[in-house]
Amino acid sequence: MKEWGSFDKITSAKGVWLIDSKGNKMIDGVASMWCNVWGHSNPQLVKAITTQSKKLQHSSMFNLTNEPAEQLAEKLVKISPGMYKVFYSDNGSSAMEIAIKIALQYWKNIGEKKKTEIATVKNGYHGDTFGAMSVGYVPEFFGKFKKQLFSTIQFPVPNKYRTPKGFTISDYQNYCLDKIENKLSKNNNIAAFIMESGAQVAGGVIIYPKGFQKKISQLCKKYGVLFVLDEIATGFGRLGSMIQYEKQKSIPDIVSYGKMLTGGYLTMAATLTNKKIYDSFLGEFNDWKHLFHGHTYTGNPIATAVANENLKMYQKNHLIKKIQKTSKIFEKFYQEISEIDIVGDIRHKGMLMGIELVKNKARKTPINPKKSINKIFFEEGKRNGIYLRTLGNIVMLVPPLAISEKELNLLLNRTIKTIKAARSKVI
Repeated sequence: MKEWGSFDKITSAKGVWLIDSKGNKMIDGVASMWCNVWGHSNPQLVKAITTQSKKLQHSSMFNLTNEPAEQLAEKLVKISPGMYKVFYSDNGSSAMEIAIKIALQYWKNIGEKKKTEIATVKNGYHGDTFGAMSVGYVPEFFGKFKKQLFSTIQFPVPNKYRTPKGFTISDYQNYCLDKIENKLSKNNNIAAFIMESGAQVAGGVIIYPKGFQKKISQLCKKYGVLFVLDEIATGFGRLGSMIQYEKQKSIPDIVSYGKMLTGGYLTMAATLTNKKIYDSFLGEFNDWKHLFHGHTYTGNPIATAVANENLKMYQKNHLIKKIQKTSKIFEKFYQEISEIDIVGDIRHKGMLMGIELVKNKARKTPINPKKSINKIFFEEGKRNGIYLRTLGNIVMLVPPLAISEKELNLLLNRTIKTIKAARSKVI
């Protein structure tokens, strides 16, 4: 933290551009932490916020409801195959905490008290609260809290760039799936299998091989384990489809959404369940089957109003089709990026790209400088008029979903300049 003695102050933003107090402009290359959809200062979203703020700013959802929250729940269920009911929260970590609690309590509600264990995949990430840290344990982030976290059963994930010696990617995918089936078939105490949907984002942009997620969902169904998906960062178009689990042909029992739900304008998240899960929480008061969980700002009318407008805009502007077209721009730059001597691998899907930096291409040795790569790339990116944030030795490009082809070309060209400029400082 000593590296960051001062910060640039962002005073306004328009479209994909952030503008600081000195008038400098930067392309928002990380969509303000992966959540911005339409760019900044979108008049339709701003209008939705201001209009609702004049009617009802906030009203509790404890024993009450409100119209925007009701409308949004209907929309979310409609676009989410297999889902039945919605539980609102404030952020992605909370949405995953709720998903974990629902999954564990489900089994108790139906009298299966032994099902208390959670299975996950290594290198996953689900947030920074304690339950989320437990199921998405990243040693570099959370090692200092390891003794306070609950234990999980972790399985490896196929990574084409770092496949173990002696394996093809196909062989290793089968090896990973065999390990999962072996454990699920023998351990009857596993309550749920939790994973990000489509790709691991904070874990370094690891795109799942075709069929990997689908097979896990089939194994969960086969062995009576709840399948819980995190689409907080990967749903709503980030990987090129609206609902990523639908694209992966792997309908879960529970799914969480966040980040792009409001277009990136207000904080909000949602946890959805199927009817089987929901029904298990119904009973008389003295049955004590209800979920003891609530947030002050659950179902906030302003947040749900802007989310409703956001979803309308997806449909009206055919955003998913636009993303599928625009995302092809990334492919034009593969060769130029890969020719940079510190670039080991490029991983891309939809509007997400991870560029892995290495010290030695042949050995795939990760770069590990004394000064944080994040700091170096932020400074070099700023000089080139782009806002970048790395995770470890991975340069991440996560632009606003509606970025134009011209702006995406500009972002990629400037990213290449930034990597080349940062080269001498990271090796």
